[in-house]
Amino acid sequence: MSQAFDSGLYVGTVVHERKRPRTNRFRYGIYFIYADLDELDALDASLRLFSLNRPNIFSLRFEDHGPRDGSPLRPWIDGVLARAGIDLEGGAVRLLTFPRVLGFKFFPVAFWYCFHADGTPRGVLAEVNNTFGDHHNYLLHASGGVFDWHTVPEARKVFHVSPFIEMDARYEFRFSEPGERVSVSLFDYVSGPLLLVAAISLARRPLTDRELLKAVARYGPISLRAWLLIHYQAIRLFFFKRIAYVPRTPPPEEETSW
Repeated sequence: MSQAFDSGLYVGTVVHERKRPRTNRFRYGIYFIYADLDELDALDASLRLFSLNRPNIFSLRFEDHGPRDGSPLRPWIDGVLARAGIDLEGGAVRLLTFPRVLGFKFFPVAFWYCFHADGTPRGVLAEVNNTFGDHHNYLLHASGGVFDWHTVPEARKVFHVSPFIEMDARYEFRFSEPGERVSVSLFDYVSGPLLLVAAISLARRPLTDRELLKAVARYGPISLRAWLLIHYQAIRLFFFKRIAYVPRTPPPEEETSW
């Protein structure tokens, strides 16, 4: 595929480390597609194994993201940004997410990287899902100004994710600029002290049929793999680590917080 595309494939690892009341740490291989919203039709036309809004080995569907009603994603994210006082003036929006693999849909989190027309970053939207079928978005930004990759944006936890972590929590995020490598770290402070650190560290590959096949051959269907591993870790926490179960809290009425 032409190198003119800004979309790509990121391959690497995810690490979770729980600090208390008992430690639990795991590390798994992982891969994401990094899809420029303006290139989705071209990607669909260029790749045999990836499709937009139709079945294939790998696919991305509008109904899985944003408004989740099958409508195009760009008007939705522009509207979300506008409500926070952010105008990209036509700049790029790139979505880092698990694709559907063999039709299976699940991703714990996807990140929308939002750039102004002048190329400067203006925010990152973290689109979070839980295994109960709920979702919520955290928009991290600088009130319309340039988003500095060195800052540590924070968010109050308003959405139930893990049944082993309470809601009285705040998040700290650390992002690197997407390039040959990209990383995201989340620090979860619960009732004061740090409870959990989660991080992804990824290296860029070209988004080609060959690279997609290599990724799935090494790590399997990533959406299904993640769903199974999350439930496996839940079993470990409950039965072996004796971590207390936290009942589900319904998601907030407002789908996006900032």
